[in-house]
Amino acid sequence: MKRRGLDIIFIDMAKKKFEIDFENYVRNAPPSKREKSSAWTAAIGLQQVDGLTPSKYLFETARRNIEGDITIDDAQELINSYYESKVSRANDSDDTEEADKVASRIAKILSERAFSFSPSYLIAIHGKLFQGIYKFAGRLRNYDITKKEWVLNGDTVMYGAAFELRMALDYDFEQEREFNYKGLNMDQIVEHLANFVSRLWQIHAFGEGNTRTTAVFMIKYLRSLGFKVDNKIFADNSWYFRNALVRANYRNLPKGISREPVFLENFFRNMLMGEHHEMKNRYLHVNYRGKADARSSHDGITVENAKLNAPTKKKLFAIIQGASGEVFGASKVMELTGCKPTAATSLIKKLLTLEIIEPVTGCGKGKYRVKG
Repeated sequence: MKRRGLDIIFIDMAKKKFEIDFENYVRNAPPSKREKSSAWTAAIGLQQVDGLTPSKYLFETARRNIEGDITIDDAQELINSYYESKVSRANDSDDTEEADKVASRIAKILSERAFSFSPSYLIAIHGKLFQGIYKFAGRLRNYDITKKEWVLNGDTVMYGAAFELRMALDYDFEQEREFNYKGLNMDQIVEHLANFVSRLWQIHAFGEGNTRTTAVFMIKYLRSLGFKVDNKIFADNSWYFRNALVRANYRNLPKGISREPVFLENFFRNMLMGEHHEMKNRYLHVNYRGKADARSSHDGITVENAKLNAPTKKKLFAIIQGASGEVFGASKVMELTGCKPTAATSLIKKLLTLEIIEPVTGCGKGKYRVKG
């Protein structure tokens, strides 16, 4: 399965006629339907972390499972069968196939009561989610990585070294297993949990699918601690969750940038304490200086809400992510999106219209940069 060189892209998940009114299930459905709806909510929403949008067929299948017409195992078999037919998937991309299969697998894992607090269980989750999608599903990465981040102006977090991934996992799990929560208030508990998931994510045990795997593991772990986790927060704010993890693990002392865990802590405070911190991605950008600066600090919302189809949005975010921190032109756009010159020009015009990029003078004709 091919993969972007980026781990994130916004996709517009605004409700379409075939999507599910999950909130209605949560408010009005009996417990059995409410529980299944909650699992599907997170399963579908977490696909946004990697810029994936499930198909109409996935939503229809999820609805049948929630209504009790089919089991979760039936749902998985139907999704697999759907993609075994070349005819039925003729209009679907590989990304849609990944979104559908991984969403159904997340829903199943979140519906199960079993849990084991161990590195092996974390690795097993990755294997279950991505079997048949990534050839390295369920295996620790054996190469070092960097990822250009929009919130860091194109810089990267320093991820764990490949040669010590298992040792790092074992150490963090041992430290967490021995940690004593007795006597802590909720402020202290949230701070500690945010720190634990931050370290776990930064190890980045897997080459792809790391954030989705971490999120699923964390939901299961929080439940094992007795918390009633609202999966909807992961569904509605999965991109914020990932960017908060980035900021919690990034520092650049020459630029005066320190690790900033408050965003991740606010995420957990909303989820576990019922608080209402505003979770806007622009707040996480290293150049953000407050609400007065919001117009010049793009956070993906204009792209997300623009009346553009999903493939176009995906290309726009590939440009934003891939060209962040550099001056670029049409050739770079073609390289990042695989499109032809005419299409590259059209994409540049869209980004200019959305005021996400700006022209650069003194570097030749037709040069641009992503606004900071």
